[in-house]
Amino acid sequence: MTTNYTDFNKDKTSNEISSNNQIKTTDVNVLLNRVRLDKKKTFKKNIIVSLLLVGLICTIANYLII
Repeated sequence: MTTNYTDFNKDKTSNEISSNNQIKTTDVNVLLNRVRLDKKKTFKKNIIVSLLLVGLICTIANYLII
């Protein structure tokens, strides 16, 4: 009663394939929510950078006028 090495590998790969199929399932709603949150974050960052840039330009303009 010896175990063949190739049989062990076949069993192992079949188990890995079945476990990989279970891991790869994800909920589409989770992905969509992540995309929405990323869009909100980038929008907020863009607004903050724009406001800082406008404030800096206004400050420099006031300094040069006075």
